[in-house]
Amino acid sequence: MSLVVVGSIGLDSIQTPAGKVNEALGGSSVYASIASSYFTSTHIVGVVGDDFPPRDFELLRRHKINLEGLETFPGKTFRWSGIYEDWNHATTISTDLNVFADFSPKLPQSCKCCRSLLLGNIHPALQLEVLDSIQSYDWVACDTMNYWISGWRDQLTEVIKRVDIMFVNEEEIRQYTAHDNIFSAASAILDLGVKLVVIKRGEYGSVAVLKDDIFFAPAYPVREVQDPTGAGDCFAGGFMGYLATQEKLSDLSIRNAIRRGTVMAALNVEAFGVHGIIDREPGTIDSRVKQLEQWT
Repeated sequence: MSLVVVGSIGLDSIQTPAGKVNEALGGSSVYASIASSYFTSTHIVGVVGDDFPPRDFELLRRHKINLEGLETFPGKTFRWSGIYEDWNHATTISTDLNVFADFSPKLPQSCKCCRSLLLGNIHPALQLEVLDSIQSYDWVACDTMNYWISGWRDQLTEVIKRVDIMFVNEEEIRQYTAHDNIFSAASAILDLGVKLVVIKRGEYGSVAVLKDDIFFAPAYPVREVQDPTGAGDCFAGGFMGYLATQEKLSDLSIRNAIRRGTVMAALNVEAFGVHGIIDREPGTIDSRVKQLEQWT
């Protein structure tokens, strides 16, 4: 019962209507790994520079995240800076890839035969590198973004053809498929061989689409949003972390996975950076999941 998460690890400077933070721990694999760690044994695969703060290594260890696949290169850690003028879109101020520019994912032997694999929001070429190196997984999932869809569509299509689950938001799935209707768009992706498409809809929740089933899930209500950065990664991490504990991809396991992903995303937006999802009591997560079960 384990999940391997491959993606970016960085230091984010973020400004939202609720405030700002400077060089906070972030990156797709960080958010997903922390969210997953509440449900299963989690391995993180990524790269940082030699300036990566020791406190952030300790934070990951505190969540019992396996760091065997986390490499440290000479140089600076990936950095991103952005401003949210509203809660739905971030304007990027700067992106400094630094050591991430030369990142080539290397999975240690312990990561080549785990229960589940999540390919975070990174270049499709890197996602393909990982797919070429793995040996045995029950479920493989990928996430993506508009940037990769625009510039590397063919490579992204090769990734999609080789995964079981795809996480994508409404804007991205419309862009990739050229279908305005998200259900027609999901069908087009299922035709590529994917078993499940999970469409993230922000404050409106999510939709899981299979060949013969559709499941609508509401978002968990959040009274005060602080920072939406990483919410989608937390959703995917919570989903895949729970799924790693299940024997099959059933209707029930999908619904339960979505509820857990939804809760982790909600916890995340309640604070800046990863502070909404670190050191949470399991009872807090369980109680919110039970509420979602009553609503769905």
